Amino acid sequence: MRDVLRQVRAWYGEGLGLATVVGTWQSAPRQPGAAMAVSAAGEAAGSVSGGCVEGAVYEVAQSVLETGEPSLQRYGVSDDDAMAVGLTCGGIIDVFVQPVSPETFPELPVIASAIEDHQPVAVATVVSVSAESRPAVGARVLVWPDRAEGSLGVEGLDIAVVDDARGMLSTGVTGLRHYGPHGERRRDEVGVFVESYAPPPRMLVFGAIDYAAAVAKIGKFLGYRVTVCDARPIFATKARFPDADEVIVEWPHRYLSRTPVDARSVICVLTHDPKFDVPLLEVALRTPAAYIGAMGSRRTHDDRLARLRAAGLSDAELERLASPIGLDIGARTPEETAVSVAAEIVALQWGASGRRLSDTEGRIHGPGL
Repeated sequence: MRDVLRQVRAWYGEGLGLATVVGTWQSAPRQPGAAMAVSAAGEAAGSVSGGCVEGAVYEVAQSVLETGEPSLQRYGVSDDDAMAVGLTCGGIIDVFVQPVSPETFPELPVIASAIEDHQPVAVATVVSVSAESRPAVGARVLVWPDRAEGSLGVEGLDIAVVDDARGMLSTGVTGLRHYGPHGERRRDEVGVFVESYAPPPRMLVFGAIDYAAAVAKIGKFLGYRVTVCDARPIFATKARFPDADEVIVEWPHRYLSRTPVDARSVICVLTHDPKFDVPLLEVALRTPAAYIGAMGSRRTHDDRLARLRAAGLSDAELERLASPIGLDIGARTPEETAVSVAAEIVALQWGASGRRLSDTEGRIHGPGL
C-alpha cells in the first residue's frame, strides 16, 4: 500500500477497493505487497501485475466496493488464450481485494501516519479461512515493535500472529503465513497476510560530486532514504542535491561511525580520494550494510586495496567491496553511471547475475535472497 498511499488517503472518505498481491509463484511480475487502488468514482492507481490482469482486478475491486465483502483471487496463465485474463509470464499471483473506508478500515489513518513518519508498523490481515467458524476474512491486527492493537478474534491466533509479525517487521519482510484456527503453526486453515511497513532502507552517498547527485536521484526513485555526505560545505548543499533526504557536512568516516547502518543499507563511496575513502571504507566494510561500492579506476582500486590491507582489513572484509562501482554497461555520464550503480544494487539484492536476459534461461523473476 505504500506506493498508493497518497491516493488511498485521498479516496478514503468516499471509499475504495484496495487490491494487494499476497502470494506469488514462479515468474510472478510483482512481489507480495504490490497494490492497486480503485476509487468509488472509478479511478485507479498502482499495479498488481504490471498490466496483465489489472482489468480483471479492477472489476473485482468495483464489486467489492458494492458488496463490502473482501475477495481473494488467483491469477495464472489462461488455459484457453495466454493473452486473455491471466499472466502471460507464466507465473501465479494471489490478490486480496478489500473495501477501504472509515467504516471498514478505521485503522488506516494510524497506519498512514506511521508510514509517513517512518515508524515501523506491520498490518496482519486474515485473507483466507477453511470454514465459516474460523476468524473472519478481513480481520486485522496492527503490530509495532513494542505493542499491538486489534484482534483476529481468537486469543491463541493473536499471540502467534503478533509474534510472527513482529519478527517479520524487524527484518522488513512482507508475506503470507498459515495457522490453525487457534494459532497452531504448520497448519493451513487460516491464511494471514503480514505487510511490514519498515522505514525505507538507507542509501548513504559519500562525495558531493555530480555523479552523487545522479545516484541520489535514482536511489530515491528506488525507495531509499538518501543521505549525501561530504566534508566540504561549499559543495555539500541541499541546492546541489535536491533529491536527497538530507545533506550532511562532515568528514565521511566520522559521520558513518555514528550513524545507524543495518543489513538493508547501501553505501556508495564516490569520493575517489584516498584521504576520504580509505578511512571511510575502513568503517563501511565493518558494518552490516547490504552493499558497499566505491568509485575509481582499476589503478585507484588496487592502491585502495593496498591501503586498506595496511590498515588491517582482512581479505573477507575486502571481498565485500564492489569496486570499481557498478555494472559494465559502458556508462559515461553521471546519469548512466547512476543506472549502472542502481543495476548492481538491484542485482545483488535479488541474487541475479547482471547479464542480459536474452543470454539467460529459466525464470526471469527469481526468488531473491
